[in-house]
Amino acid sequence: MKVILLQPPIQDFYETDIRLQPLGLASLKAAVKKFLPDVDIQLRDYHQGWGRKTIPIPRELIFLREFYPWPDKSPFALFHHYYHFGATFQQIAAEVSAQNPDIVGISAHFSPYYQEVLQTARALKSKANIPVLVGGPHASADPHSLLNDPAVDYVIRGEGERPLVELLKALQQGSSLHDVPNLAYKEGGKIRLNPMQDNYALDEIPQPDFSDLNPQTYRYRNKPLCFVTASRGCPYHCAFCSIHQTFGHHYRRRNTPAVLDEIGERYQQGYRVFDFEDDNLSYDREAFKILCQGLIERFRGKEVTFLAMNGLCYQNLDREVLTLMRTAGFKDLNISLVSVNDRVNKDLRRPHSLVKFGEVVKTAHDLGFQIVSYLILGLPNETLPSMQESIIYLSRLPVLLGVSPFYLLAHTPLHRFYEQAHEALNHPVQARSTALGTPLSHYDREDIYTLFILARIINFLKGLNLNDGQASLQSIIEQKPSLSGKEHLGLDILQRLLSEGILYSATGGGLKVLPKFKTDLFRQVWDKLDYITTRKGNRIQLNWHELSSDKIIRSTQNKRSVTLDGINH
Repeated sequence: MKVILLQPPIQDFYETDIRLQPLGLASLKAAVKKFLPDVDIQLRDYHQGWGRKTIPIPRELIFLREFYPWPDKSPFALFHHYYHFGATFQQIAAEVSAQNPDIVGISAHFSPYYQEVLQTARALKSKANIPVLVGGPHASADPHSLLNDPAVDYVIRGEGERPLVELLKALQQGSSLHDVPNLAYKEGGKIRLNPMQDNYALDEIPQPDFSDLNPQTYRYRNKPLCFVTASRGCPYHCAFCSIHQTFGHHYRRRNTPAVLDEIGERYQQGYRVFDFEDDNLSYDREAFKILCQGLIERFRGKEVTFLAMNGLCYQNLDREVLTLMRTAGFKDLNISLVSVNDRVNKDLRRPHSLVKFGEVVKTAHDLGFQIVSYLILGLPNETLPSMQESIIYLSRLPVLLGVSPFYLLAHTPLHRFYEQAHEALNHPVQARSTALGTPLSHYDREDIYTLFILARIINFLKGLNLNDGQASLQSIIEQKPSLSGKEHLGLDILQRLLSEGILYSATGGGLKVLPKFKTDLFRQVWDKLDYITTRKGNRIQLNWHELSSDKIIRSTQNKRSVTLDGINH
């Protein structure tokens, strides 16, 4: 039997190109090789390494043309073109069918990209009528959306190693599919969902098999990047999260020596950056400390970087843990705030302590971490003033703002609540940050759009290199002629925004107005921002009202056209 597992392309305004290694598929391949050694199983990535192609915006997202009207080159730019990232569906069908597989498995990670999964399946069917299996988070959350399409034959829900092995066994033997755990399929014209059962124990699953992948394809700051996990699942039950659809409500950790051995093997294979993609890596504080101590002992003095880009829960961090992380080789810290509002976090069933968060940020900054803190804009139970407070709070800390407009994921507690309330729900394709929120919110997309750009303006200022520990925005603007490209351009556009009340984009044809930006909302927040703390801990005093009209007029005279490199004419 020959099996091909593939990662399909996606279509969006942008992609996060450093988090694309198909870890889940590699784990499935390893499990099949262990439990069914006679099966020929191959892994293909048709997303990363295939480039991108501009395509039309789909009708479900056509309203975004008004928000992204220009190809903006300013530091505050959001998006404009819509892309196909990866191989074409025809290329995939041609390459896969040439291998004559008995079954093809396609990963369906994120709900907004499920249509690309279906298009891949249809292309395969039209080329060689190959049986198609789909798994992954979207398959777990909404199997019917896939099985309702004639191109999909099977869906695996939840963790996939044991179900995939049992399915291949049944297909080899021609036996009934009724006993294959977690399987969904069509029988007699109806969709049948087999009962959910536990996966293999984590220590029975071999380390992911990346042998079909080129290490040079996945890179972080120009170094080969490898994914690794030390645990599965999350014990928390945040109402906006769908992770339990895949991993259930069990939190399990792998044997630490096995994790260390895996990283050691990857190091020998040429990988130098290791990103822990756990959903809650630090939840078990003692186990995480042992892991960090093991990393220190095994990799001291070696050229390695450790990351946790999926984020860490700040509740489980303190000086001892952060010191171990820093010693082990963690330099970046991603932590999620979501909101400063206690009620919002309580409603979302999310653990929260603003005092604890502030302590973690201070300690991490003192230890030299580069910190990104994530917050969600447009949660259904949050107010516009509450979102403004979150932005102001993070602006005063030495962190970058990782802002994500809220989107409603299928079969989360929030989704079920609104479904029962007979509210209008987003189309699954709109369940992405670039869609700028959900119509369930108590504010409009213009509000979310404005705050999204405001966060980019704040991050721009946080990234400026200041000679002194403190500077005023006015003094920084006065230094603008000596600054290079992006910094010059960003300060010029910010200065115009403050003086004219208009946000411009920088296009090949000069400056063009972004009409969806709400200047009044921007000023509501900006007026309360007496200072911004940069990522390095320096302070920028804003007091933009002190920028007198005369000074603004003199500094902007004859500067009505800005080229893309930031040089004024």
